[in-house]
Amino acid sequence: MTPASEVDVGALDAGFSSAKRQILLSLKRQGSVSLTDLSQELRISKMATLKHLTALEDKGLVERSFKAGGRGRPRAYFRLSGRSTSLFPEAYTHMTLCALQFIEERLGHDAVVRLLKQRAQEVLEANRNRMPDGPLRGRVEELVKIRDEGGYMAELGRAGRTSIEMMEHNCPIMAVAEVYPDACGVERELFQKLLHADVETSHRVVAGDPVCRFIIRRRDEVQA
Repeated sequence: MTPASEVDVGALDAGFSSAKRQILLSLKRQGSVSLTDLSQELRISKMATLKHLTALEDKGLVERSFKAGGRGRPRAYFRLSGRSTSLFPEAYTHMTLCALQFIEERLGHDAVVRLLKQRAQEVLEANRNRMPDGPLRGRVEELVKIRDEGGYMAELGRAGRTSIEMMEHNCPIMAVAEVYPDACGVERELFQKLLHADVETSHRVVAGDPVCRFIIRRRDEVQA
């Protein structure tokens, strides 16, 4: 069992209410937990607890199962899914920062940026073929899936005549981006290459905003 003091809650601060954070931390500490026990721990009704759990299920962060418990219907139990891993940074996050700082000390800041861009190029090559032909919206929808699979809790925002929004409620690379803000710019460039569109970042979790918000426009619709 993982003590609460060993869980890095920084990744949980964006996009989650206090009740949802408490549920995620409880499941991290305890593994499979019944709806009844979670309700008692949160000190709210089962109905309210189930509402929070269902929202987390919809994001692919929580899974449910049922176990026989004597008389009556089986009891519902909940546990974290594999996708939730990115919410709880492990030692490799610290190791990554140490490696980047070592590179910066030896080769300079430009070497760090080149490494970030090289990694982005690998992601580009791995996902280029997933981008559909046709309207921009279809490409943005596929990018949302790619980012959601990476733990960014991405979703499609408003779509207007000249722009489409993409929202990300979690930042798995926040620890790196806080030290090396270049990482955010490199990711924006990656989006532009995948989408063949212009991308503007209006909100950033690493800057204290509750969500990362990207405004995406076809290049022929960008105002001069």
